[in-house]
Amino acid sequence: MIHFAHPLFFWLLPLPLITYYLFPRIKNKCGYSLRVPFLASLQNIQDEFQSRQLAVTLPFRSLKISLKFLYLFLIWFFLVVAISRPQKIGEPYRIDTENRDIMLVIDISTSMLQPDFSTTTRRIDRLSAVKAVVSTFVQNRTEDRIGLILFGTQAYLQAPLTFDKAAVIDILSNTDAGMAGRSTSIGDALGLALKTLKQDNKAQANNKVIVLLTDGENNDGSLSMAQAIDLADKEKIKIYTIGVGADFAATLFNFRGNDLDEASLKQLAQKTAGTYFRATDLNSLAQIYRQIDALEPQKGDKNIVQDITELFFIPLTVAMILAIMLIFVPKRFLK
Repeated sequence: MIHFAHPLFFWLLPLPLITYYLFPRIKNKCGYSLRVPFLASLQNIQDEFQSRQLAVTLPFRSLKISLKFLYLFLIWFFLVVAISRPQKIGEPYRIDTENRDIMLVIDISTSMLQPDFSTTTRRIDRLSAVKAVVSTFVQNRTEDRIGLILFGTQAYLQAPLTFDKAAVIDILSNTDAGMAGRSTSIGDALGLALKTLKQDNKAQANNKVIVLLTDGENNDGSLSMAQAIDLADKEKIKIYTIGVGADFAATLFNFRGNDLDEASLKQLAQKTAGTYFRATDLNSLAQIYRQIDALEPQKGDKNIVQDITELFFIPLTVAMILAIMLIFVPKRFLK
């Protein structure tokens, strides 16, 4: 089905005719330019010229419109059709609007270099494990918008909320521990996440989620954990917190224990109706993100969607071709 996005522009179609009708050519203003004796020849020329004209009768006046005027009007017609934006509308279908806005807040301080996680063949550091698990999580959230904040001493918004999952994964995969500083500013990172979600008005507050992952305690930055928790409680945005790092048994292998502030992370999750998770190895970390992935999405109303194909370029192209042809058409054919 062909539809015009701006059909009111069709009111411009009669504009050339109205102009031609209301403002006729001025005749005999300067009198006769030259009197010649061969009037008979001039009469023949005039008869031939008139034979090339089409008579159009309008109210109160008879106008003779030349072929040139009709040609120019045809160009005008296609231009008006083009600016009216013809579109091809496909068959309607219904979709369920079920999605969330998820802001991933990930600690990349130097403590994330601790190699206390392992695969089936080798040991890996915490950040490498997080990259692998989070990348899978992002790929599975096909209907969600995902954002990414990385923090250490400073917190940085690396990816605003977006449907471009590949971009988020690419940014995360190219991240190294210590890029944002050696210390840990959990409060500042959380404040930045809340501010970013608050400024985005495309989704309701109960449809927004923050997933905060860290292996330490808030030991830097301008916001304390108490201030960050109060701020999160006011915003009413659900926050899931994840503490990563091997348990005390890891010290048997000479790995440094972590200074994880589990009490604050639990309080933060509790205040915002979220959940605190503890990841001590790769399998538990993967299981945590599978649990978050299984959250019931916010269900919206079913929307009717139709595919729209723009067709304005077709009449626009025709108008341009006619205009170019006007340059090459001999003037005697368009008198």
